[in-house]
Parts: sequence; C-alpha cells; structure tokens
Amino acid sequence: MIFHETKLADAFLIDLELRGDERGFFARSFCEDEFAAKGLVSHFVQTNTSRTSERGTLRGLHYQRAPYAEAKLMRCIKGAILDIIVDLRSQSATYLQHGMFELSAENRRQLYVPPGFAHGFLTLSDDVEVVYPVSARYEPSAEGGLRFDDPSLGLELPIAVTTVSEKDRSWPAFNKQTAPVF
Repeated sequence: MIFHETKLADAFLIDLELRGDERGFFARSFCEDEFAAKGLVSHFVQTNTSRTSERGTLRGLHYQRAPYAEAKLMRCIKGAILDIIVDLRSQSATYLQHGMFELSAENRRQLYVPPGFAHGFLTLSDDVEVVYPVSARYEPSAEGGLRFDDPSLGLELPIAVTTVSEKDRSWPAFNKQTAPVF
C-alpha cells in the first residue's frame, strides 16, 4: 500500500500496490502492521457495504460521538463516488476543514477517515457499491450529522445533489457551541 497524506491532519489516501501477471493482479487493501506503524487505527470491528442506484445521491455527513467515534477505511468497488470528510476535532490544526476525494472501482483508491471526522459521499455514477470497515460498533444514541448544504462548511460539489434522505436533510445547522467534542 502507498499512503498519501492529505491536507487534513491524520487522513490518508491509500493506493493499492498492484502485483500482476498474465492472470491479473494481487494487492493488499489493509495491513494491521502498516496502519499501526503510521499511528492509524488498526483494529476494525465490522465491515459495511452500501449500494446506491442513482448518480447524484448524497449519503451523510455522519459521525459518531465518543466513545463510539469511528475510523473508516472507504473503498468504492463499483462505480464512482466523491468522498467528503470534515474534521470535527476541536484541537486539530485542520478543525472544520474539509476534503473531497474521488474513489472509484477504476482508481482503486481508499480513504482512511480518522475518528472525529464527519463523513459522507456523493455518487458520481449510477449503480455504486462501497465497502468499508469501521473501528467501532454503531450506537444510535451517539450518531450525529452535518447538512451537506450548510453554508458554514463551504462545500462546492461538482454535480447537483438529486437525492438525500430525510434524516440527512434534517440535521441542524453547524454551531460551534453545540458541536461534538472529540
């Protein structure tokens, strides 16, 4: 694996290091030792799969409050997404900054999302499938979210959002006084 730092503290884009021959290729998509050596969460408790039918669908931006804050290792295995993360760690040098990364079946890139980040994605194609391990079990009482169209985030998306769940549409506007503490 090849780790690339992003402009956001502790978030990494990860390229697979393909080893191929006439049969195809082999690559590691996770190595506990390599993650631990970089100081990243290296223990995941479940793996989630998400399928989305239509281009322009936005899922998120979600987070889990401590002690259920979760790291994620995002990978798109069919189609393409724009993965969006926002640093909500108040002591971070990149607090409230966001990053957007294209992940696709074609580029095989992964995104390591550290605990304390809000996360979501916008489908850039029809028929998208995403697979991602998470480091904490889902706890409904710890769930929170940000609205993708909150002006304080300043997200400039490359395509129109056509579908958003009622839950994701109803998150309150961001407020530093009531923001989660990570």
